[in-house]
Amino acid sequence: MEITLSPEDNHRLANLCGALDENLKQIEDALDVSIARRGAHIRLSGEKENMQLAAQLLESFYERAKKPIGLEEIQLGLVELDKLNPDAIASTAMPVLMTRRQNLHGRTPRQVEYLQQIQEFDITFGIGPAGTGKTYLAVASAVDALTRDRVKRIVLVRPAVEAGERLGFLPGDLSQKVDPYLRPLYDALYDLAGYDTVNKMFERGAIEVAPLAYMRGRTLNQSFIILDEAQNTTPEQMKMFLTRIGFGTKAVITGDVTQIDLARGQKSGLIEAQKILKEVRGIAMTHFLSQDVVRHPLVQKIINAYEEYDAAHGVPER
Repeated sequence: MEITLSPEDNHRLANLCGALDENLKQIEDALDVSIARRGAHIRLSGEKENMQLAAQLLESFYERAKKPIGLEEIQLGLVELDKLNPDAIASTAMPVLMTRRQNLHGRTPRQVEYLQQIQEFDITFGIGPAGTGKTYLAVASAVDALTRDRVKRIVLVRPAVEAGERLGFLPGDLSQKVDPYLRPLYDALYDLAGYDTVNKMFERGAIEVAPLAYMRGRTLNQSFIILDEAQNTTPEQMKMFLTRIGFGTKAVITGDVTQIDLARGQKSGLIEAQKILKEVRGIAMTHFLSQDVVRHPLVQKIINAYEEYDAAHGVPER
């Protein structure tokens, strides 16, 4: 397949290709095509469907290449384009979130559905592989709810379980001990609300860090609670957490059931909760797939490779 980008503009072509053609290489790797460029004339080779997707992406980015285009923009464009039927997103009412990121929205139909469920239901589960936006979109929804004064505080909860390592006793007070476990949530908060704003929220108690083990006995009203890495909760911990929900409170539980760090033989509270609560009205569950990954295109391929390996070697589904 051959396409010609018009009007021919060397400045726009340079922005489209990126330094050392890194943007073109990203598209080649993600769509499994070869791209040969001579000026504004581009020759594509590969499977027909992938060539059509690559051509569509190149033409789309060329239109906005008056400014430099970074790898992150290319990767997000690939997510929105990659066989996900953009009409499904366009035909769905897109939730509008008040955060520092003006362009924040669901990139796939399941992400849009997830945001809608968080707004509609008091308890929402986001279950799926790494990089699908489960935690980031939950934090964005929490920031939006706090900004609109729908809740009085954000509560961040995560089980203190290491990923196959033993870090020993950590120094410092309670907040400093759990900081390493909650770092992904902090990173999302800083990105969505700004460093200074988040620190002021911590100072006035609008954001609270609560280790899962310290949740027993509490009832949280007018709060937006996020339980991250929920696959590492035990069934008893999950039941304890879910029964902390008070009036005017929303809870979002996120986790990846393929990456459980509990001791061998110990049941995951997230897996059990899926079975027990699937018929309970008022609770929503979104199951993300590898197609929803919003990270480097290789992440999606890695997830698919592991799934294929597990299926070929008879590894039971979690």
